Amino acid sequence: MTELLGVAVLGAGHMGADHIRRLDRVVSGARVAAVTDPDTGRAKEAAAGIEGVGVYAEAEAALDAPGVGAVLIASPGPAHEAALLAALRRGLPVLCEKPMVPDPAGALRVVEAEARLGRRLAQVGFMRRYDAGYRRLKEVLDGGRLGRTLMLHCVHRNAASPSFFTSEMLVEDSVAHEIDAARWLLGQELTSVTVLRPSPSGGAPERLADPQFVVFETSGGALVDVEVFVNCRSGYQVRCEAVGEHGSARIGDDQGPLVTSAGSASTGVPQDYVVRFADAYDREVQAWVDATRQGRVTGPSVWDGYAASAVAEAGVRSLRGAGRVGVELAGRPDLYGGATG
Repeated sequence: MTELLGVAVLGAGHMGADHIRRLDRVVSGARVAAVTDPDTGRAKEAAAGIEGVGVYAEAEAALDAPGVGAVLIASPGPAHEAALLAALRRGLPVLCEKPMVPDPAGALRVVEAEARLGRRLAQVGFMRRYDAGYRRLKEVLDGGRLGRTLMLHCVHRNAASPSFFTSEMLVEDSVAHEIDAARWLLGQELTSVTVLRPSPSGGAPERLADPQFVVFETSGGALVDVEVFVNCRSGYQVRCEAVGEHGSARIGDDQGPLVTSAGSASTGVPQDYVVRFADAYDREVQAWVDATRQGRVTGPSVWDGYAASAVAEAGVRSLRGAGRVGVELAGRPDLYGGATG
C-alpha cells in the first residue's frame, strides 16, 4: 500500500494537538485528513499549515470527510463512546486515547458492537506498552529470571493537576495507566481495589483528595500498589518496580542526564506526560498506522479498555468509602481470545 492513510483526529486539545503534530511531522505512512473540535478556532490552529486538511465542529462530519480512512480519538473521555460507535458503523479503524469509555457499561457497549462485526477495528491508547522501559520490564518478567512476580510498586506523579480535575479522576484518568500496565505486565486480571486517602497535600486544590494510595489484588495472587500524587510540584514522574521470588526490576529512574557541578549532582525531571512518553507515543502511533495500512490491529483492544474502566469504576467506589471493592467483568467475547492484556 503506497497511498498515505488519511486520519481524522477528533479533539484538538493538548493531546489531540500533539497527535496532529505527530501524524504530520513524525509518523510515516499517514496524513492528517480532518480535524474536529467544538472549538473550531482551536482546531484550525492545531491544523495550521497542513495541506488539504478539513476542519469540522462535529465528529461525524470529520468521519465522513473526503480521504478519511482511519480515526484517532483524542477528545474528552465522555465523548469517546459515540465516536467509537460511529467509527465502527463506518468500518473505520480507530486509535482511541484512554480512558476508552469512562463508564464500564458504555465500554461494554463498544466491545459488543465490535464483537458483532466479527473483526477488530479499534485499538486503545495505552502507550506505556510502547515505552522502552516498560517493554524491557515486560521482557524480564516474561523471561522468568525473577521467578513468579509477587508485587508491583508503582509511582505516578504530576507537577500539577488541571483545574477541572476531580478526586475520582485520579483513579479514572491517572491510575488507568497503571491498571492496564499491571494487567499487561503480569498477564493477570485485577480482582479487587482498595483506595486509601492520606491527608491531602497542602499543594492540592481545595476538596481534591490528593495524593491517593491504591492497592490491587490480582487473579494470580500478586499485589499491586500505586502512589498517585498529581500536585507533587516537582515534575512528572512514573516508576514501576516488580518484585519477584528471585529478585526485582525497576524502571523510571533514568529520564535525564545526571549533571555533576559545584559539589552537587542533579538530573532533570520532565514536567509533562507528552515529554516523558514522547517516544512511546511516537512508537504507538507509528505501529498503529503500519498495522492499519496492512488491515491489522495489533495493540491493546477494546476489551482491555473495558477491563480498565471496570477496575477504575470499582476504584471510584472504594474512594467514596466502600473499602475493598471486588471487580466483576462481563464474559469475554471470543474475538479477544483468552489471554489477559
